[in-house]
Amino acid sequence: LPPSPLDSLTNIGSVASTVIETAMATATKQRVEAPDARRTLIAMKEDDGNADAQLVEADGGLDDSQDDLPRVYDRKAIQAYWDDRPGEMQSRWVEFVRLIVPFLGKLARGLVASGGSMGDLDAGELSREARIIMEQLGPTYVKVGQMLSVRPDLLPNSARMELTALQDSVQPFEGSVARETVARVLASKGMNFDEVFESFEMEPVAAASLAQVHVATVRTENEEGEEVVAKVAVKVQRPSVREVVSKDLYVLRRAAEVYQAIMDRLAPQQRTDYVALLNEWSIGFYTELDFMNEARNQSKFRRIMEATQVEDVYVPKVYEKYCSRELLVTEWIEGTRLLDLPPEEVNELVAIGQECFLTQLLQVGFFHCDPHPGNLMKLHDASKGKLALIDFGLMATLEQEEMDSLVNAVIHVSNRDYSKLCGDFVELGILPEDCNRAKVIPLMDKALSPFIKGGGATKYKEEIRKIYAGAGGGMQAMTSDFFTVMNDIPFSIPPYFALLGRAVITLEGIALIGNPDYRIIMESYPFVSRKLLSEDRPVFQKALTEILYSKDQQLITQRLAVLLNSAQGIVAETDSFVDLDTLPEDAMGAHEAMELFFSDNTSGLRSALLPDLVNAVDLLLRQAIQRVTTSINVSVPRPPFAPPPSSLPLPFVKPNSDGVMQPALVSLDQISGALAPPLSSDEELFALSVLDLASLLTGLDIKSFLAEPRLEPVLQIMQTLLALNTSSPSSLPSSSPVTSLMDAGNVSAAENSDLKALMQAALALDGDAKSNAQVFATEVLEGVSKLASARLSTL
Repeated sequence: LPPSPLDSLTNIGSVASTVIETAMATATKQRVEAPDARRTLIAMKEDDGNADAQLVEADGGLDDSQDDLPRVYDRKAIQAYWDDRPGEMQSRWVEFVRLIVPFLGKLARGLVASGGSMGDLDAGELSREARIIMEQLGPTYVKVGQMLSVRPDLLPNSARMELTALQDSVQPFEGSVARETVARVLASKGMNFDEVFESFEMEPVAAASLAQVHVATVRTENEEGEEVVAKVAVKVQRPSVREVVSKDLYVLRRAAEVYQAIMDRLAPQQRTDYVALLNEWSIGFYTELDFMNEARNQSKFRRIMEATQVEDVYVPKVYEKYCSRELLVTEWIEGTRLLDLPPEEVNELVAIGQECFLTQLLQVGFFHCDPHPGNLMKLHDASKGKLALIDFGLMATLEQEEMDSLVNAVIHVSNRDYSKLCGDFVELGILPEDCNRAKVIPLMDKALSPFIKGGGATKYKEEIRKIYAGAGGGMQAMTSDFFTVMNDIPFSIPPYFALLGRAVITLEGIALIGNPDYRIIMESYPFVSRKLLSEDRPVFQKALTEILYSKDQQLITQRLAVLLNSAQGIVAETDSFVDLDTLPEDAMGAHEAMELFFSDNTSGLRSALLPDLVNAVDLLLRQAIQRVTTSINVSVPRPPFAPPPSSLPLPFVKPNSDGVMQPALVSLDQISGALAPPLSSDEELFALSVLDLASLLTGLDIKSFLAEPRLEPVLQIMQTLLALNTSSPSSLPSSSPVTSLMDAGNVSAAENSDLKALMQAALALDGDAKSNAQVFATEVLEGVSKLASARLSTL
């Protein structure tokens, strides 16, 4: 008879136990120590590089019962502390096993009975039991429950709702203890509790893993210097929490060493340092115990949000003079937590939160690592904004190079450019430089394509099944790919992913509550498109060139129109990926396109395109001059046997090889031949593609009025070119195209309706956009002038 599911489960458990026992023996004989990180991403006080210097400030009033433990994360000091207390560690292990093992057994039996389906389990009873166990085990495990509570794609709704209590409804400690802590801290600063607080509510309004919050009022001054009474949130640290957290981090570190030993035996090609990964997470968790650091983080974040002008986001004020490592006093926020909002209201705030987070992560490099729904609030006072952020205990920093690599990675994965994504992963430390890209790229496609389609873990699993079912290999093919990844591709998970992953997973979970089909990569694409268009740093210019130019360095004008529309959130897609070669049906009109192209936010794009636009204008000018010359020969009457008018010598001033202007007698044919030599077939195609681009961006028929052989515009452009050759950009002739295009009188004179629409769009520019347009047009004409002057010098 075939083995029953329970027998199979028992066999698997037996094998797993053997592997774990062997790994534990290995780890016990030889401790697996993570190397000290060269740099942690955790945001802490900037000083001379000595972490111990952070201990000096705001130590007054600390609970001295924990003084033998370090006040900033120090793995060696924590290990030494608990190695001297083996009895306490043993009791912690016993407590963990006593609570966890029966629960895991019940969960395993339920999964077997339900055929492996989470949906068929009694999620309510199991999740209640899980929540109680997490509360009993303490802050470290409460954090795990908080992360799971925002993942509707991983847990049934009843389980998720039960775990949301861990965000701010953990069992509180006595209010009298909180008051004593506050009074002790204030006394150490020379302040009296009753003089500082007008009122203090003994019953906490929220209790989380590390602290609880009380409502109070303080006497303070407003911006006008008037004395007022302000409502504040007083966050008080739990007693002895540093001891509990350090003990758990020590236990988890030992567990990470065991897991490292297991992975080294099962997948020796893998290069992930799991102990270092835990180390980074531990530094962050331990740093959350320093409320003075949180106060600095919050004040800094408030300044950054004001400076970057992220709309509708509010950060509460910090009353730093009352704060210490155990006490944080901030402005009270009247609002509703996201976890208490219906899905449709959560969805309304997702775009605001997304813009805020992307600004943190990809623009300023200072991001919130714990954005769970209890730390995000819908404001009741609309004058302050719509979304408030609180709890800045865990913030991380990124260097500019790291932000650049993340921007490139989003662009490449959105465009399904896995070849370049390999390079991004090398820069991010995920893949080694010598990785076998022929093996990596197909597996990237299978792993990332379902993720980009959105919908979280549930839909990811469905898409993965479709891929392998469609390939005809089913489970066998999936297993083969899994072992290829484990054995042949030496990838690693960098330690900073412990923080970045936590933030992204939490935010995606919130968005999935409001929109089950949310796609975090595709929703980020407009933001990164604006980054590419706005910055002229070399790394972004390179990325922009990769998108806009073919392998033989030809400008793909269609992609420029697509990218500009993408920056405005108008994205065309094919199979859930950005389609760079299809313009969206609801693309921008002439005015919107001009406003965007000449805005401050697209300066990087203008810099990248300047050489090609100079070349394009020069080609179009050459075409126009050739047409005018032909028109003169045809339209001007001449006697029989007389030479064509264009061949007659005329007085002309031309530059010599040194750029000095000198008089000469030359014919119009000679001038035309030098100034406007015939276009090659490649040049004609490029000129047509630029006209197509102008038509795509504006929705107007640009070709028709530029193709007309009119003499006046050409002579006007020539006059401007010659003037630009000897004068500064600020001294353009009043009749030049740059200034006349901005002149309202020309609009009524335009006969072509599309030309009129184009000129009206240009006239509608104002402020910075108008100034940028004038400067850019001048730069283009200066470039054209140099090309024309170089050709005229050959006369």
